[in-house]
Amino acid sequence: MFPLPATTVDEVALGAAGGALLALLLGLTAHLRVSRLRRGFATIDTPDGRHSVLDALGTQQRETAALRSELAAARSEVAATRADLSDALRHVSVVRYDAFGDMGGRLSFTAALLDDAGDGLVITSIHGRSEARTYAKGVKAGRSEQSLSPEEEQSIELAMRGPARR
Repeated sequence: MFPLPATTVDEVALGAAGGALLALLLGLTAHLRVSRLRRGFATIDTPDGRHSVLDALGTQQRETAALRSELAAARSEVAATRADLSDALRHVSVVRYDAFGDMGGRLSFTAALLDDAGDGLVITSIHGRSEARTYAKGVKAGRSEQSLSPEEEQSIELAMRGPARR
């Protein structure tokens, strides 16, 4: 190859040194910006103060696991409560009437007390002039082994229908 003049070599060396200095300044500027970003991402403001992102994520993970555990416990309690409620005497109806034609005031009544399956009892109280009689009959699936009066059948039917369907 042929030799370059000294001034050209000096100019090239000076240009390379200037380019290197410019690259160094750009690298330092980029490093400072990345450092600031890392510090900004390394900590996060929480209600408890500033924490590292990893600590905050760990705390959130533990809290989520605890909430899932509490939710599972609440679901099992709700299921147990629903099972208990199905056996409760929640379906009630009362039919009032005059048992005897010569008496007024509808003092006689029949009350049906049933659970969700239609099991329970029907209570009838018949009021006369000089006495009152009360009868109780068991009910299984909306039916009784004893014969039922029309008022008792009506009371059972109303109780099984529920208040929203009357």
